Amino acid sequence: MKDVYIAPSLLSANFAHLQKDIETVESAGAEILHLDVMDGNFVKNITFGPCVIKCIREITKMQFDVHLMIDRPEEYVEDFLRIGCQWLSFHIEATDCAHEIIKKIKQYNCKAAIAIKPNTDISTIIPYLADLDMVLVMSVEPGFGGQKFIEKILKKIIELRKLPNCPKYIEVDGGINQETAIKAAQAGANIFVAGSYIFKSNQISKTIHKLRDVLYGLSTKKSPL
Repeated sequence: MKDVYIAPSLLSANFAHLQKDIETVESAGAEILHLDVMDGNFVKNITFGPCVIKCIREITKMQFDVHLMIDRPEEYVEDFLRIGCQWLSFHIEATDCAHEIIKKIKQYNCKAAIAIKPNTDISTIIPYLADLDMVLVMSVEPGFGGQKFIEKILKKIIELRKLPNCPKYIEVDGGINQETAIKAAQAGANIFVAGSYIFKSNQISKTIHKLRDVLYGLSTKKSPL
Protein backbone atom coordinates (compact mmCIF):
# COMPACT_ATOMS: atom_id res chain seq x y z
CA MET A 1 0.00 0.00 0.00
CA LYS A 2 1.59 3.25 -1.12
CA ASP A 3 1.61 6.56 0.72
CA VAL A 4 0.62 5.11 4.07
CA TYR A 5 2.11 6.58 7.24
CA ILE A 6 2.12 5.95 10.96
CA ALA A 7 2.12 9.06 13.16
CA PRO A 8 2.73 8.37 16.87
CA SER A 9 0.89 10.91 19.02
CA LEU A 10 3.19 12.58 21.53
CA LEU A 11 0.24 13.23 23.84
CA SER A 12 0.53 9.64 25.08
CA ALA A 13 4.30 9.65 25.59
CA ASN A 14 6.06 9.77 28.97
CA PHE A 15 6.74 13.49 29.43
CA ALA A 16 9.40 12.72 32.03
CA HIS A 17 11.37 10.89 29.32
CA LEU A 18 10.18 12.70 26.21
CA GLN A 19 13.43 12.59 24.25
CA LYS A 20 13.82 8.87 24.88
CA ASP A 21 10.29 8.12 23.66
CA ILE A 22 10.76 10.29 20.56
CA GLU A 23 14.06 8.59 19.71
CA THR A 24 12.42 5.20 20.19
CA VAL A 25 9.55 5.79 17.73
CA GLU A 26 11.91 7.40 15.23
CA SER A 27 14.36 4.49 15.32
CA ALA A 28 11.39 2.11 14.93
CA GLY A 29 10.64 3.74 11.59
CA ALA A 30 7.75 6.10 12.37
CA GLU A 31 7.56 8.69 9.60
CA ILE A 32 5.64 11.48 11.29
CA LEU A 33 5.31 12.77 14.87
CA HIS A 34 1.78 13.93 15.71
CA LEU A 35 1.62 16.92 18.06
CA ASP A 36 -1.70 17.78 19.70
CA VAL A 37 -1.95 21.43 20.73
CA MET A 38 -4.89 22.05 23.11
CA ASP A 39 -5.88 25.36 24.69
CA GLY A 40 -8.42 24.43 27.36
CA ASN A 41 -11.13 26.29 25.43
CA PHE A 42 -11.84 24.45 22.19
CA VAL A 43 -11.25 21.24 24.15
CA LYS A 44 -11.24 20.65 27.91
CA ASN A 45 -7.53 19.97 28.14
CA ILE A 46 -4.26 21.90 27.91
CA THR A 47 -1.12 20.39 26.41
CA PHE A 48 1.83 22.35 24.99
CA GLY A 49 2.59 25.23 22.65
CA PRO A 50 5.23 26.55 20.23
CA CYS A 51 8.07 26.77 22.77
CA VAL A 52 7.88 23.05 23.58
CA ILE A 53 7.57 22.04 19.93
CA LYS A 54 10.56 24.23 19.05
CA CYS A 55 12.69 22.33 21.57
CA ILE A 56 11.49 18.98 20.25
CA ARG A 57 12.38 20.08 16.72
CA GLU A 58 16.04 20.08 17.76
CA ILE A 59 16.12 16.40 18.72
CA THR A 60 14.39 14.63 15.82
CA LYS A 61 14.27 14.61 12.03
CA MET A 62 10.73 13.23 11.90
CA GLN A 63 8.17 15.33 10.11
CA PHE A 64 5.94 17.31 12.48
CA ASP A 65 2.18 16.95 12.14
CA VAL A 66 0.78 19.74 14.32
CA HIS A 67 -2.90 19.39 15.18
CA LEU A 68 -4.36 22.64 16.52
CA MET A 69 -7.28 21.99 18.84
CA ILE A 70 -7.62 25.65 19.72
CA ASP A 71 -10.09 28.48 19.32
CA ARG A 72 -9.26 31.19 16.75
CA PRO A 73 -6.36 29.28 15.12
CA GLU A 74 -5.91 32.18 12.69
CA GLU A 75 -4.36 34.16 15.54
CA TYR A 76 -1.73 31.55 16.37
CA VAL A 77 -1.05 29.52 13.24
CA GLU A 78 2.04 31.47 12.21
CA ASP A 79 3.70 30.79 15.57
CA PHE A 80 3.67 27.10 14.75
CA LEU A 81 4.62 27.52 11.11
CA ARG A 82 7.80 29.38 12.04
CA ILE A 83 8.97 26.35 14.01
CA GLY A 84 9.20 24.26 10.86
CA CYS A 85 6.30 21.82 10.93
CA GLN A 86 5.55 19.90 7.74
CA TRP A 87 1.82 19.34 8.33
CA LEU A 88 -0.62 21.63 10.11
CA SER A 89 -4.27 20.91 10.88
CA PHE A 90 -6.89 23.26 12.29
CA HIS A 91 -10.50 22.57 13.17
CA ILE A 92 -13.24 23.88 10.91
CA GLU A 93 -15.45 24.16 14.02
CA ALA A 94 -13.01 26.66 15.60
CA THR A 95 -12.82 29.38 12.93
CA ASP A 96 -14.55 31.38 10.22
CA CYS A 97 -11.22 32.13 8.53
CA ALA A 98 -10.40 28.80 6.88
CA HIS A 99 -9.31 30.32 3.55
CA GLU A 100 -6.93 32.73 5.29
CA ILE A 101 -5.39 29.98 7.38
CA ILE A 102 -4.87 27.66 4.41
CA LYS A 103 -3.23 30.47 2.46
CA LYS A 104 -0.88 31.23 5.35
CA ILE A 105 0.08 27.56 5.74
CA LYS A 106 0.90 27.31 2.04
CA GLN A 107 3.11 30.40 2.26
CA TYR A 108 5.36 28.41 4.60
CA ASN A 109 5.48 25.42 2.22
CA CYS A 110 3.64 23.38 4.82
CA LYS A 111 0.90 20.84 4.05
CA ALA A 112 -2.49 22.29 4.95
CA ALA A 113 -5.20 20.23 6.60
CA ILE A 114 -8.63 20.72 8.10
CA ALA A 115 -9.71 18.57 11.04
CA ILE A 116 -13.32 17.60 11.74
CA LYS A 117 -14.94 16.16 14.84
CA PRO A 118 -16.85 12.85 14.63
CA ASN A 119 -20.24 14.62 14.43
CA THR A 120 -19.22 17.35 11.97
CA ASP A 121 -20.68 16.90 8.51
CA ILE A 122 -18.18 16.76 5.67
CA SER A 123 -20.28 19.35 3.79
CA THR A 124 -18.66 21.99 6.01
CA ILE A 125 -15.25 21.43 4.41
CA ILE A 126 -16.22 20.82 0.78
CA PRO A 127 -15.51 24.47 -0.22
CA TYR A 128 -11.87 24.05 0.90
CA LEU A 129 -11.00 20.55 -0.34
CA ALA A 130 -9.28 21.65 -3.55
CA ASP A 131 -6.78 23.70 -1.53
CA LEU A 132 -6.03 21.06 1.08
CA ASP A 133 -3.28 18.44 1.28
CA MET A 134 -5.09 16.43 3.94
CA VAL A 135 -8.30 16.02 5.90
CA LEU A 136 -7.98 14.86 9.51
CA VAL A 137 -11.01 12.84 10.58
CA MET A 138 -11.30 12.53 14.34
CA SER A 139 -12.37 9.02 15.33
CA VAL A 140 -12.84 10.11 18.97
CA GLU A 141 -14.05 13.33 20.53
CA PRO A 142 -11.00 15.63 20.61
CA GLY A 143 -9.36 16.51 23.90
CA PHE A 144 -8.04 13.36 25.56
CA GLY A 145 -6.13 10.25 24.57
CA GLY A 146 -7.13 6.66 25.24
CA GLN A 147 -10.69 6.85 23.92
CA LYS A 148 -12.52 4.13 22.01
CA PHE A 149 -12.64 4.31 18.20
CA ILE A 150 -15.99 5.62 16.88
CA GLU A 151 -17.01 3.27 14.06
CA LYS A 152 -19.43 5.67 12.34
CA ILE A 153 -16.55 7.83 11.08
CA LEU A 154 -15.66 5.07 8.59
CA LYS A 155 -18.64 6.13 6.46
CA LYS A 156 -17.32 9.69 6.55
CA ILE A 157 -13.94 8.57 5.20
CA ILE A 158 -15.65 6.60 2.43
CA GLU A 159 -17.74 9.65 1.50
CA LEU A 160 -14.67 11.87 1.45
CA ARG A 161 -12.80 9.54 -0.90
CA LYS A 162 -15.69 9.74 -3.37
CA LEU A 163 -15.56 13.54 -3.59
CA PRO A 164 -13.86 14.91 -6.73
CA ASN A 165 -11.55 17.29 -4.85
CA CYS A 166 -10.67 14.97 -2.00
CA PRO A 167 -7.00 15.52 -1.07
CA LYS A 168 -4.45 12.73 -1.37
CA TYR A 169 -4.22 12.21 2.37
CA ILE A 170 -6.92 11.35 4.87
CA GLU A 171 -5.66 11.08 8.43
CA VAL A 172 -7.57 9.28 11.16
CA ASP A 173 -6.93 10.11 14.80
CA GLY A 174 -8.27 8.33 17.88
CA GLY A 175 -8.50 4.76 19.09
CA ILE A 176 -6.12 3.44 16.45
CA ASN A 177 -4.74 -0.08 16.87
CA GLN A 178 -4.17 -2.98 14.48
CA GLU A 179 -7.87 -3.75 14.09
CA THR A 180 -9.18 -0.19 13.72
CA ALA A 181 -6.28 0.79 11.45
CA ILE A 182 -7.30 -1.93 8.99
CA LYS A 183 -10.90 -0.71 9.00
CA ALA A 184 -9.83 2.90 8.46
CA ALA A 185 -7.41 1.90 5.68
CA GLN A 186 -10.12 -0.08 3.91
CA ALA A 187 -12.36 3.00 4.11
CA GLY A 188 -9.67 5.13 2.47
CA ALA A 189 -7.47 6.59 5.22
CA ASN A 190 -3.70 6.60 4.71
CA ILE A 191 -2.24 8.40 7.75
CA PHE A 192 -2.82 6.78 11.13
CA VAL A 193 -2.34 8.62 14.41
CA ALA A 194 -1.70 6.20 17.25
CA GLY A 195 -1.06 7.35 20.80
CA SER A 196 -1.92 5.00 23.65
CA TYR A 197 -1.58 1.95 21.41
CA ILE A 198 2.07 2.79 20.79
CA PHE A 199 3.35 4.66 23.85
CA LYS A 200 1.46 2.66 26.49
CA SER A 201 2.66 -0.67 25.11
CA ASN A 202 5.45 -2.56 26.82
CA GLN A 203 7.46 -2.69 23.61
CA ILE A 204 7.04 0.52 21.60
CA SER A 205 9.24 -0.53 18.68
CA LYS A 206 7.56 -3.93 18.37
CA THR A 207 4.12 -2.32 18.41
CA ILE A 208 5.07 0.07 15.58
CA HIS A 209 6.48 -2.83 13.56
CA LYS A 210 3.26 -4.80 14.01
CA LEU A 211 1.20 -1.85 12.83
CA ARG A 212 3.54 -1.43 9.85
CA ASP A 213 3.09 -5.13 9.06
CA VAL A 214 -0.65 -4.60 8.97
CA LEU A 215 -0.52 -1.49 6.80
CA TYR A 216 2.46 -2.14 4.51
CA GLY A 217 3.02 -5.86 4.64
CA LEU A 218 6.59 -5.07 5.78
CA SER A 219 8.13 -4.21 9.14
CA THR A 220 11.26 -2.33 8.08
CA LYS A 221 10.69 -0.60 4.74
CA LYS A 222 9.96 3.10 5.06
CA SER A 223 7.58 4.76 2.62
CA PRO A 224 9.05 8.01 1.23
CA LEU A 225 7.06 11.26 1.34
